[in-house]
Amino acid sequence: MIATRFELVGLIHRMTPKKVLIFVVSYHAANFIQSVLERIPEEVWENDLYEVEVLVIDDESPDDTFYRAIDYQRAYLHKAITVLHNPKNQGYGGNQKLGYYYAIKHAFDAVVLLHGDGQYPPEHIHQMVMPLLNDEADAVFGSRMINKTDALKGGMPLYKWIGNQILTRAQNRILGTNLSEFHSGYRAYRVKALEAIPFGYNSNYFDFDTDIIIQLLDTGRRIVEIPIPTFYGDEVSRVNGLRYAMLIISTSLRSRLVPFGIFYDPRFDYVAEGMQYTPKLDFPSSHQFALDHTKPESTVLDLGCGPGFMTEALSTRGMKVISVDLHIHPQAEHYSVKTIEANLETYDFSDEFEKIDTILILDIIEHLRNPEDLLFKVRERFIQDAPTIIITTANIGFFLVRMGLLFGQFNYGKRGILDMDHTRLFTFYSLRRALSNEGYEILEEKGIPAPFPLISSKRIGQVLVFINQLLIRWWPGMFAYQMAFVVKPKPTLDYLLQTAHHSSQQKLESYSK
Repeated sequence: MIATRFELVGLIHRMTPKKVLIFVVSYHAANFIQSVLERIPEEVWENDLYEVEVLVIDDESPDDTFYRAIDYQRAYLHKAITVLHNPKNQGYGGNQKLGYYYAIKHAFDAVVLLHGDGQYPPEHIHQMVMPLLNDEADAVFGSRMINKTDALKGGMPLYKWIGNQILTRAQNRILGTNLSEFHSGYRAYRVKALEAIPFGYNSNYFDFDTDIIIQLLDTGRRIVEIPIPTFYGDEVSRVNGLRYAMLIISTSLRSRLVPFGIFYDPRFDYVAEGMQYTPKLDFPSSHQFALDHTKPESTVLDLGCGPGFMTEALSTRGMKVISVDLHIHPQAEHYSVKTIEANLETYDFSDEFEKIDTILILDIIEHLRNPEDLLFKVRERFIQDAPTIIITTANIGFFLVRMGLLFGQFNYGKRGILDMDHTRLFTFYSLRRALSNEGYEILEEKGIPAPFPLISSKRIGQVLVFINQLLIRWWPGMFAYQMAFVVKPKPTLDYLLQTAHHSSQQKLESYSK
């Protein structure tokens, strides 16, 4: 039986050994580096499953670490060993970035992080690598805390043992995980997993390891832990424990706030441009508010329809939707009775419209340089229809933004209150004033809670929304994430003059009779 072309390709792929990089981060490790390299088992160097290269990067050590590594390389020329030297110290995290970039650039399948001071056992490299090559994990961590008492037996100082567990428990709580240890430096990663996360933005300090765990978790990567022995010898710890603890807790908390759009941090930005907007229905939100305040079988003008989430929701409830946006998304076009591609900054509303019952201006005015101009044109054009107008926008007075300002933070990002595209920001007072100035009667205003259900489990999201709603009742200007206004346009002078003429004509006709 002759094998097909695809079968041959698959067979060749299976026969081709995978490529594994053993990356040794080294600083001030002259007394250890050669023994660490010597301890890499022969089964790692010689096997049919994968090919190995060792990369040693000396991070501008003040001792002879680089030369000791070079001596070992020259003594074992049959082994694939590359030794590099940073002319300027990059830090523990910065050095890792270089090694992982090297792994990506040279098309390795997996990379194992090994420390040049011998703190982690090279004898476990094979066990670290195999779950990655077998596609059972995206990251493998060597944990000293699966069997916690073994860490003490291995010489881990008691204060570090206690601190390790306290910090790990705190991070598990914050991140919703169940890892036995966040602070082991013995790691192995699938290179494709590294390619998918922005590790280049990570810290150059020791909290790099926390950054990369969060990135793996946030992007749905599989993390497996295996037990490793603990060894504390003559190496010198260069970690400032208090600074390290404060950084990793701060980073863990910050990463959970990024999806709100309150703080922006490129380390935790995994969303492609244009994909950051999501539907906010079935929980208290600006979208749900608008849906609840739109009458069935009405004709709706949706200004700035975006991806068409509201268009679909309205259409499936029997409403006729006319969508206006700079670029009409296929979903919006599918669910609209009419679409108009226009820039709301300059659109003059000269198109023919049937009677409009409701106008939606959802999360739009903050993107305009002159939202008052839009409000003016809408009032002038649709005053005869007397439509209900629903306006939502972010509340710049939200307490997290205020706290950020208190500490000198005002970070724009891809979404949320401080979206990079926002040009005008409002409080309840300033929006109320703008609406009044432009001739609108405010029928209802409401504070909208933060979209907790989008970034947490359903139960936790519901609890947080409930708490947020209670706080909004007490102080909407402080605790509302968004503002929602239901307004009606007041008659314009031109409309009043027309109605006066019309009324006069009717009265004259009646008088003549």
